[in-house]
Amino acid sequence: MSVHIGAEKGAIAETVLLPGDPLRARYVAENFLEDSICYNEVRGMLGYTGTFDGRRVSVQGTGMGQPSLAIYATELIREYGAKNVVRIGSCGSYRKEIAVRDLVIAMSASTDSGMNRRRFGDIDFAPCADFELFDRCVTNARAAGLAFHAGNVFSADYFYDPQPDGWKALAEHGVLAVEMESAQLYTIAAGHGVRALSILTVSDNLATGEALSSEERERSFSQMVELALSLA
Repeated sequence: MSVHIGAEKGAIAETVLLPGDPLRARYVAENFLEDSICYNEVRGMLGYTGTFDGRRVSVQGTGMGQPSLAIYATELIREYGAKNVVRIGSCGSYRKEIAVRDLVIAMSASTDSGMNRRRFGDIDFAPCADFELFDRCVTNARAAGLAFHAGNVFSADYFYDPQPDGWKALAEHGVLAVEMESAQLYTIAAGHGVRALSILTVSDNLATGEALSSEERERSFSQMVELALSLA
Protein backbone atom coordinates (compact mmCIF):
# COMPACT_ATOMS: atom_id res chain seq x y z
CA MET A 1 0.00 0.00 0.00
CA SER A 2 1.08 3.57 -0.63
CA VAL A 3 0.41 6.55 1.63
CA HIS A 4 -2.77 7.67 -0.15
CA ILE A 5 -3.86 4.55 -2.05
CA GLY A 6 -4.83 1.56 0.04
CA ALA A 7 -4.45 -1.07 -2.69
CA GLU A 8 -2.41 -4.22 -2.57
CA LYS A 9 0.30 -4.75 -5.17
CA GLY A 10 -1.23 -5.99 -8.43
CA ALA A 11 -4.65 -4.51 -7.70
CA ILE A 12 -4.25 -1.66 -10.19
CA ALA A 13 -4.04 -2.03 -13.97
CA GLU A 14 -1.31 -0.56 -16.17
CA THR A 15 -3.91 1.74 -17.77
CA VAL A 16 -5.59 4.13 -15.32
CA LEU A 17 -8.29 6.72 -16.06
CA LEU A 18 -8.07 9.78 -13.82
CA PRO A 19 -11.23 11.81 -13.12
CA GLY A 20 -10.89 14.54 -10.54
CA ASP A 21 -14.16 13.66 -8.81
CA PRO A 22 -14.05 10.30 -6.96
CA LEU A 23 -17.78 9.89 -7.59
CA ARG A 24 -17.01 10.03 -11.31
CA ALA A 25 -14.57 7.16 -10.72
CA ARG A 26 -17.43 5.16 -9.22
CA TYR A 27 -19.69 6.15 -12.13
CA VAL A 28 -17.14 4.83 -14.64
CA ALA A 29 -16.67 1.60 -12.70
CA GLU A 30 -20.41 0.94 -12.39
CA ASN A 31 -21.40 1.90 -15.95
CA PHE A 32 -18.44 1.01 -18.16
CA LEU A 33 -16.33 -1.67 -16.47
CA GLU A 34 -17.16 -5.32 -15.91
CA ASP A 35 -16.47 -7.09 -12.61
CA SER A 36 -15.13 -3.89 -11.06
CA ILE A 37 -13.68 -4.01 -7.55
CA CYS A 38 -13.06 -1.00 -5.32
CA TYR A 39 -9.41 -1.03 -4.28
CA ASN A 40 -9.24 2.36 -2.55
CA GLU A 41 -11.36 4.38 -0.14
CA VAL A 42 -8.58 6.29 1.63
CA ARG A 43 -9.72 9.92 2.17
CA GLY A 44 -12.80 9.09 0.09
CA MET A 45 -10.71 9.13 -3.10
CA LEU A 46 -12.29 6.10 -4.72
CA GLY A 47 -10.39 3.77 -7.05
CA TYR A 48 -11.63 0.72 -8.99
CA THR A 49 -10.27 -1.98 -11.28
CA GLY A 50 -12.35 -3.93 -13.79
CA THR A 51 -12.30 -4.93 -17.43
CA PHE A 52 -13.40 -3.24 -20.65
CA ASP A 53 -13.65 -5.43 -23.77
CA GLY A 54 -11.59 -8.01 -21.92
CA ARG A 55 -8.80 -5.55 -21.08
CA ARG A 56 -7.93 -4.68 -17.50
CA VAL A 57 -8.48 -1.00 -16.65
CA SER A 58 -8.45 1.03 -13.44
CA VAL A 59 -10.08 4.35 -12.64
CA GLN A 60 -8.83 6.54 -9.80
CA GLY A 61 -10.13 9.84 -8.47
CA THR A 62 -7.43 12.50 -8.05
CA GLY A 63 -9.12 15.51 -6.49
CA MET A 64 -8.91 19.06 -7.84
CA GLY A 65 -5.74 20.88 -8.81
CA GLN A 66 -2.17 19.95 -9.65
CA PRO A 67 -0.89 19.25 -6.11
CA SER A 68 -3.63 16.69 -5.50
CA LEU A 69 -3.27 15.13 -8.96
CA ALA A 70 0.48 14.88 -8.42
CA ILE A 71 0.05 12.75 -5.30
CA TYR A 72 -2.10 10.14 -7.01
CA ALA A 73 -0.24 10.09 -10.32
CA THR A 74 3.10 9.67 -8.58
CA GLU A 75 1.91 6.83 -6.35
CA LEU A 76 0.12 5.06 -9.20
CA ILE A 77 3.30 5.11 -11.28
CA ARG A 78 5.93 4.49 -8.60
CA GLU A 79 4.11 2.08 -6.33
CA TYR A 80 1.67 0.30 -8.66
CA GLY A 81 3.35 0.29 -12.07
CA ALA A 82 0.85 2.38 -14.04
CA LYS A 83 2.09 2.79 -17.62
CA ASN A 84 -0.75 4.73 -19.28
CA VAL A 85 -2.43 7.53 -17.28
CA VAL A 86 -5.36 9.26 -18.96
CA ARG A 87 -7.08 12.24 -17.38
CA ILE A 88 -10.83 12.50 -18.03
CA GLY A 89 -12.20 15.83 -16.88
CA SER A 90 -13.96 19.04 -17.78
CA CYS A 91 -12.63 22.30 -19.15
CA GLY A 92 -13.75 25.82 -19.97
CA SER A 93 -13.40 26.83 -23.62
CA TYR A 94 -11.51 30.01 -24.52
CA ARG A 95 -12.77 30.13 -28.09
CA LYS A 96 -16.20 30.71 -29.64
CA GLU A 97 -15.79 27.85 -32.10
CA ILE A 98 -15.11 25.32 -29.32
CA ALA A 99 -18.61 24.71 -28.07
CA VAL A 100 -19.94 23.08 -24.95
CA ARG A 101 -20.11 19.27 -25.30
CA ASP A 102 -17.08 19.29 -27.61
CA LEU A 103 -14.00 17.35 -26.57
CA VAL A 104 -10.54 18.85 -26.17
CA ILE A 105 -7.54 16.54 -26.53
CA ALA A 106 -4.59 18.25 -24.88
CA MET A 107 -1.39 18.14 -26.96
CA SER A 108 0.39 20.27 -24.36
CA ALA A 109 -0.39 22.23 -21.22
CA SER A 110 0.69 25.72 -20.21
CA THR A 111 0.40 26.64 -16.53
CA ASP A 112 0.72 29.36 -13.91
CA SER A 113 1.63 26.79 -11.25
CA GLY A 114 4.91 27.08 -9.37
CA MET A 115 5.36 23.30 -9.18
CA ASN A 116 7.55 23.00 -12.28
CA ARG A 117 9.56 26.06 -11.29
CA ARG A 118 10.53 24.19 -8.14
CA ARG A 119 11.44 21.15 -10.27
CA PHE A 120 13.31 22.90 -13.11
CA GLY A 121 14.44 26.22 -11.64
CA ASP A 122 14.75 28.92 -14.31
CA ILE A 123 13.85 26.55 -17.17
CA ASP A 124 10.31 26.76 -18.61
CA PHE A 125 9.59 23.06 -19.17
CA ALA A 126 6.87 22.44 -21.79
CA PRO A 127 4.62 19.56 -20.63
CA CYS A 128 3.34 17.50 -23.59
CA ALA A 129 1.13 14.49 -24.11
CA ASP A 130 2.53 11.14 -25.16
CA PHE A 131 2.38 11.12 -28.95
CA GLU A 132 1.29 7.48 -29.30
CA LEU A 133 -1.70 7.96 -26.98
CA PHE A 134 -2.50 11.31 -28.56
CA ASP A 135 -2.37 9.92 -32.11
CA ARG A 136 -4.56 6.93 -31.25
CA CYS A 137 -7.04 9.17 -29.46
CA VAL A 138 -7.39 11.53 -32.44
CA THR A 139 -7.79 8.56 -34.79
CA ASN A 140 -10.46 6.97 -32.60
CA ALA A 141 -12.31 10.29 -32.12
CA ARG A 142 -12.48 10.79 -35.88
CA ALA A 143 -13.68 7.22 -36.43
CA ALA A 144 -16.43 7.74 -33.84
CA GLY A 145 -17.54 11.03 -35.42
CA LEU A 146 -16.94 13.01 -32.24
CA ALA A 147 -16.62 16.80 -32.21
CA PHE A 148 -13.13 17.42 -30.87
CA HIS A 149 -10.29 19.92 -30.89
CA ALA A 150 -6.60 19.29 -30.25
CA GLY A 151 -4.02 21.74 -28.99
CA ASN A 152 -2.60 23.58 -25.99
CA VAL A 153 -4.63 23.91 -22.78
CA PHE A 154 -4.01 26.01 -19.69
CA SER A 155 -3.67 24.28 -16.31
CA ALA A 156 -4.66 26.95 -13.79
CA ASP A 157 -4.02 27.07 -10.06
CA TYR A 158 -6.97 29.43 -9.52
CA PHE A 159 -10.54 28.31 -10.07
CA TYR A 160 -11.84 31.76 -9.13
CA ASP A 161 -9.22 33.80 -10.97
CA PRO A 162 -8.53 37.25 -9.44
CA GLN A 163 -7.65 38.44 -12.96
CA PRO A 164 -10.88 37.47 -14.76
CA ASP A 165 -9.75 38.73 -18.18
CA GLY A 166 -6.30 37.13 -18.07
CA TRP A 167 -7.45 34.24 -20.23
CA LYS A 168 -7.82 36.49 -23.27
CA ALA A 169 -4.05 36.75 -23.84
CA LEU A 170 -3.82 32.96 -23.78
CA ALA A 171 -6.69 32.67 -26.25
CA GLU A 172 -4.91 35.10 -28.58
CA HIS A 173 -1.94 32.72 -28.56
CA GLY A 174 -3.96 29.65 -29.51
CA VAL A 175 -4.70 28.14 -26.10
CA LEU A 176 -7.97 26.25 -26.40
CA ALA A 177 -9.32 25.87 -22.89
CA VAL A 178 -8.65 26.01 -19.15
CA GLU A 179 -8.55 23.16 -16.64
CA MET A 180 -6.48 22.45 -13.51
CA GLU A 181 -4.39 19.27 -13.77
CA SER A 182 -2.85 18.35 -17.14
CA ALA A 183 0.48 20.19 -16.90
CA GLN A 184 1.55 18.30 -13.79
CA LEU A 185 0.23 14.97 -15.12
CA TYR A 186 2.35 15.35 -18.25
CA THR A 187 5.39 16.40 -16.24
CA ILE A 188 5.20 13.47 -13.82
CA ALA A 189 4.63 10.98 -16.62
CA ALA A 190 7.59 12.35 -18.58
CA GLY A 191 9.85 12.11 -15.55
CA HIS A 192 8.93 8.45 -15.06
CA GLY A 193 8.98 7.45 -18.73
CA VAL A 194 5.28 6.54 -18.95
CA ARG A 195 2.47 7.67 -21.26
CA ALA A 196 -0.02 10.41 -20.36
CA LEU A 197 -2.94 12.11 -22.07
CA SER A 198 -5.77 14.45 -21.06
CA ILE A 199 -9.18 14.21 -22.70
CA LEU A 200 -11.54 16.96 -21.62
CA THR A 201 -15.22 17.75 -22.07
CA VAL A 202 -16.11 21.41 -22.59
CA SER A 203 -18.56 22.25 -19.80
CA ASP A 204 -18.66 26.01 -20.34
CA ASN A 205 -17.42 28.65 -22.76
CA LEU A 206 -15.76 31.80 -21.43
CA ALA A 207 -16.09 33.54 -24.79
CA THR A 208 -19.86 33.04 -25.18
CA GLY A 209 -21.07 32.45 -21.62
CA GLU A 210 -22.71 29.14 -22.58
CA ALA A 211 -22.68 26.36 -19.98
CA LEU A 212 -23.96 22.80 -19.71
CA SER A 213 -26.58 21.67 -17.23
CA SER A 214 -25.68 18.82 -14.89
CA GLU A 215 -27.67 16.37 -17.04
CA GLU A 216 -25.92 17.49 -20.21
CA ARG A 217 -22.53 17.18 -18.50
CA GLU A 218 -23.29 13.55 -17.67
CA ARG A 219 -24.12 12.66 -21.28
CA SER A 220 -21.02 14.41 -22.61
CA PHE A 221 -18.87 12.79 -19.92
CA SER A 222 -19.93 9.37 -21.16
CA GLN A 223 -18.62 10.10 -24.67
CA MET A 224 -15.27 11.12 -23.20
CA VAL A 225 -15.04 7.95 -21.08
CA GLU A 226 -15.75 5.74 -24.08
CA LEU A 227 -13.02 7.49 -26.04
CA ALA A 228 -10.55 7.11 -23.17
CA LEU A 229 -11.40 3.42 -22.77
CA SER A 230 -10.75 2.87 -26.48
CA LEU A 231 -7.06 3.56 -25.71
CA ALA A 232 -6.76 0.77 -23.12
